[in-house]
Amino acid sequence: MKEIDKNKQIEIEAAAFRRLVEHLRAHTEVQNIDLMNLADFCRNCLSKWYRSEAEERGISIDYESAREIIYGMPYPEWKNKYQKEASEAQKEIFNSKKQRD
Repeated sequence: MKEIDKNKQIEIEAAAFRRLVEHLRAHTEVQNIDLMNLADFCRNCLSKWYRSEAEERGISIDYESAREIIYGMPYPEWKNKYQKEASEAQKEIFNSKKQRD
């Protein structure tokens, strides 16, 4: 593999992150519990990671603002429009994974 200039690498990583966020915004049918059960992260995790990385760089962003960046709208609005009640099966998977951690 050809070595990539550090600035280009950062640009590529940032573009890939933006693409992931846009993908998640477009696929509102994918519930956070599904993401947690399958990949061990969700939109809320991305929001927390975003906030943490901003703070490491001296930029203060509250959690709700970070959520709005990831969700593309205020979280309560997204929740009302798209979040469904988790099924018993989803809850069982989530709880069993949580117990193993």
